[in-house]
Amino acid sequence: MAQNGPTCIRVRGARVHNLKNIDVDVPLGKLVGIAGVSGSGKSSLALGTLYAEGSRRYLEALSTYTRRRISQSSRADVDLVEYVPAALALRQRPAVPGVRSTFGTSTELLNGLRLLFSRVGSYTCPNGHRCPPTMNVALEKPIVCPTCGAEFYGRGAEELAFNSDGACPTCGGTGVMRLVDESALVPDETKTIDEGAVVVWGTLMWSLMKDVCREMGVRTNVPFNQLTPEEREIVFHGPAEKRHILYHNKGNDTATELDFTYYSAVATVENALAKAKTESAYRRIARFLREGPCPDCHGTRLSAAARDPLVRDINLAQATMMTLDQLAEWLPGVEGTLPAEVAPIAHQVVDSMAEPIARLRQLGLGYLSLDRASSTLSNGELQRVQLARAVRNRTTGVLYVLDEPSIGLHPANVEGLLGVVDDLMADGNSVVLVDHDVRVLRHADHIIEIGPGSGANGGTVIAQGTVGEVERDRNSRIAPFLSGERRIRVRDRATPDDVFASGRIHLETNQVHTVRPLSVDVPVGRLVAVTGVSGSGKTTLVLECLVPALRAAAAGETLPPTVAACDPAGVSRVELIDSTPIGANVRSTVATYSGVMDDLRRAFAKTPDAKERGLRAGDFSYNTGSLRCPTCDGTGTISLDVQFLPDVQITCPDCRGSRYADAAWDVRRTTGRGAAGERDGASLPQLMELTVDQALERLRGLRSVTRRLQVLSDIGLGYLTLGEATPELSGGEAQRLKLASQVGRDQVGALYVFDEPSIGLHPLDVEVLLGVLQGLVEHGATVIVIEHDLDMVSNSDYVIDLGPGGGEDGGRVVCTGTPEQVCACPESVTGRYLAEELGLR
Repeated sequence: MAQNGPTCIRVRGARVHNLKNIDVDVPLGKLVGIAGVSGSGKSSLALGTLYAEGSRRYLEALSTYTRRRISQSSRADVDLVEYVPAALALRQRPAVPGVRSTFGTSTELLNGLRLLFSRVGSYTCPNGHRCPPTMNVALEKPIVCPTCGAEFYGRGAEELAFNSDGACPTCGGTGVMRLVDESALVPDETKTIDEGAVVVWGTLMWSLMKDVCREMGVRTNVPFNQLTPEEREIVFHGPAEKRHILYHNKGNDTATELDFTYYSAVATVENALAKAKTESAYRRIARFLREGPCPDCHGTRLSAAARDPLVRDINLAQATMMTLDQLAEWLPGVEGTLPAEVAPIAHQVVDSMAEPIARLRQLGLGYLSLDRASSTLSNGELQRVQLARAVRNRTTGVLYVLDEPSIGLHPANVEGLLGVVDDLMADGNSVVLVDHDVRVLRHADHIIEIGPGSGANGGTVIAQGTVGEVERDRNSRIAPFLSGERRIRVRDRATPDDVFASGRIHLETNQVHTVRPLSVDVPVGRLVAVTGVSGSGKTTLVLECLVPALRAAAAGETLPPTVAACDPAGVSRVELIDSTPIGANVRSTVATYSGVMDDLRRAFAKTPDAKERGLRAGDFSYNTGSLRCPTCDGTGTISLDVQFLPDVQITCPDCRGSRYADAAWDVRRTTGRGAAGERDGASLPQLMELTVDQALERLRGLRSVTRRLQVLSDIGLGYLTLGEATPELSGGEAQRLKLASQVGRDQVGALYVFDEPSIGLHPLDVEVLLGVLQGLVEHGATVIVIEHDLDMVSNSDYVIDLGPGGGEDGGRVVCTGTPEQVCACPESVTGRYLAEELGLR
């Protein structure tokens, strides 16, 4: 900031979402932490106000032509925001990367590698001779083969890109192909072909194909498993030859002579895939397909020409298979292997890659390979990639708004995150950071706490100041956790002697990715935490091995190739509760997803107002009913084409976001509270504006509705409105909403898997979540959580710790046992931090 310039961002009258007309000063040039329980209004201040105004005002300085092509935030509902810098946001849930995005492309490190292989690689001449590196490539002059004298040109960096000229022609640069899964074509080999053993000859092709098959020389009246190898080959891959058959029409009991071309089982699927044009058609075929590596590029995405240049005896595809840690060791050795004339080029390229590689490793991503598909990265990994790119730009005077950057981070990786944030500050930027991790908040120069509760009970500033000042503030709800006076301890954990009293699930895995063959036991009827640093193999063990194995065992199917052996110990049902968004559009709401909406529509159809108008339950649907708003078609928003500006999404001016036409507001239902009469009751659009807790009070007369609402309130979602769009929920909120339908059921034989359920949760919300998980255990369920949160791990009965590092340095079981037993393991990185949490060190 300039001398005697502003020292803070002045926010006056902020009313974004649930913010209650708040006034707050946000220090500039400082690390500002924003704390508060889930739904309190933290993100409304950080993203909805500070980032929205900072980015909007910066973009307004650009030309209308440029702004037309940039997505912009709408004006925040605030009276005044002064001295806000240009702002960048790193969101909790980054955009889902496309199929062509990899870790290498998203970090832009692949650009440097392509340039390196293009300029200093050794090429093969047209006659097959390997030529040494030469300056001619950079000078755009032909390379002269020293062996045969042939002249040819090297390839530019763009010609080595799998998203451009260097793409494998077979798979188009995606690295994968849809292949027919032959095991799915004949699922039951005890059946005969006449009995429908070849299932695709009845679903994707005419059933008379079995008559043609008979004419091809295959016995169709014996069990499929008794066919000769020659007959099986004809069924799966036989030639497309014409055969003369006598077709019997069962409908009119007639027979017709036909000449028909034979389509083998594999050809039947391939033919259907070639003709499929709709999603429903693809879904019909999908069960007969599997994705596999492209047979030509072997999954590398690159053409043979793009794989030709060699540097240090490896090609570009082999270089991208390295992890970041391996690449960091390999790159410095390139220059010494080159002729003196091209060595400076390598030096410059390698030097330019050193800083971003160091940043990414500092953030704990050294275990990732450059060819790793971005779609397989977690939200936390994607966010750290964004953060590394932001730091690399070396901006100054920018406001960075980070939305829970500690998500997905092991306690050991948090230190690296804070180091990167410090570097942003050292460059003269301001950082506003929304987080629940007390180690992150303790690092802040200034804390603003929003609350005290969620939804309508939040939206005010309840404490602010330095960490010490907030710790001393009696109004603060985070203070006892910052000071360490309070820790979450809500369960009576099993003792080491009793942990396996109800049995054990035994799993033996094969080598999967960087995870070595493992043997683990999971106690039945307990809360089990699977821990380890990022990339240690937690997700691979649980989601790619244990869950598929138990589901296969329950269905009586063959174990997946990732699993060597599995004893399910009576587990008959597996429920995966992850943080993926619920629903794909705004038509999915809390009311519809929870099932409350169906009950409400039926209740309103029974009212005198509805009967008088001839309305049925279906009329009250905002998706298809007659009472939905005709202007926005029941979505609550409309899109405006503003000529030279981007299209703007605004609240529907006719229904004011309620999704319903005016006629719906005239149908009211009495709440049974007082004798004011029917006309004083609430309409369905009014109820949709209420929070779960408010609706619970208003709808006590509807047992099925209150039962569902009570569950939502008990799991900490009472602040959500019934009409809230589910795709907009945070990862933690999405998990808890998915869990709602499972609460209260008999859970004997059930196993629940939660992938980081503490995402986005304040310590007080973690306390609520642990109570819900305890309820599942008490009803007979086994609960597994993949976790970094030390409160969750401390409350677990049993811990399976993987590592000790990530990638090649991980992938094995470091230790297992109660939290105290893990603390006693010197090899366990998790144990060191867990010991501090439990007060053992």
